[in-house]
Amino acid sequence: MTTWLNLSLQDSASPIMEQLIFFHDHALMIMLMIITAVLYTMISIIQNKQTSRFILEGQMIETIWTIAPAIILVFIAMPSLRLLYLMDEVHNPVLTLKAVGHQWYWSYEYSDFAKLEFDSYMVQQDDQPMNTFRLLDTDNRVVLPMNSPIRMIVTAADVLHSWTVPSLGVKTDGTPGRLNQVSFSINRPGILYGQCSEICGANHSFMPIAIESVSTNKFINWVSKMME
Repeated sequence: MTTWLNLSLQDSASPIMEQLIFFHDHALMIMLMIITAVLYTMISIIQNKQTSRFILEGQMIETIWTIAPAIILVFIAMPSLRLLYLMDEVHNPVLTLKAVGHQWYWSYEYSDFAKLEFDSYMVQQDDQPMNTFRLLDTDNRVVLPMNSPIRMIVTAADVLHSWTVPSLGVKTDGTPGRLNQVSFSINRPGILYGQCSEICGANHSFMPIAIESVSTNKFINWVSKMME
C-alpha cells in the first residue's frame, strides 16, 4: 500500500490542485479507453484468418480513425485550456509574497509589511527534531493565511531556481533579473513541503520549501511578533 501511495499525487491543499488532479484522472481514463480499444483490435487481428474480400477498400474505417483522434484531442484540450487560464489568473490578492532563490537557500519578503523578510535554510540532520521530515523542513517556515488569495513573486539572485509546492499545484521558475508571478489559495491548515525543481548546482537538493498554513488570526499574531 505504501508503494502505491508514493506513486500517487499529493493530497491537494488548493482549489487549483484539486482541478489538476481531476484533469489527471480525466486524461488517464481517456488513455485507458484508447489502450483497451487498441488491445481489442490487436487481439482480433491476431485471432482471425487474415482474409477479407474488402481488404483493398476501407474508406469507412479510415474515416473513423481520422475523426476519432480529433474528437479525443478536443476532450483533452478543453479542460486543459481552462486550467491554464485559471492558473494564470490573479484575483485581487490580499497578500503578496516574494521568494528569491539563492545557492542554496530561499529568501522571503512580505511586500505588504515593512521590513518583514527572512532567509530560509534547510534544517541540518543533526539538529532535526524527531517529528520533522529529513531534507524537507526549514529553520524559518513561510507562514501564510488559509482561504486567502495570495500572489507569489519568484526571482533568483544567481542562477535559475524553481519554487515548487506540489500540494498547491505551484511551480514557478526563478530567473535572475526577472519577476515571475503566480497566485494560489490554501484551503486547509497544515504544513506543506516543496523543493527547488531546477538543477541549480551541487546543493540543488538541499534548498527545501516549508509553508505553514494557519488561520487569519494566527497569521496576524505571527506578523505582529515578527515586526517587534
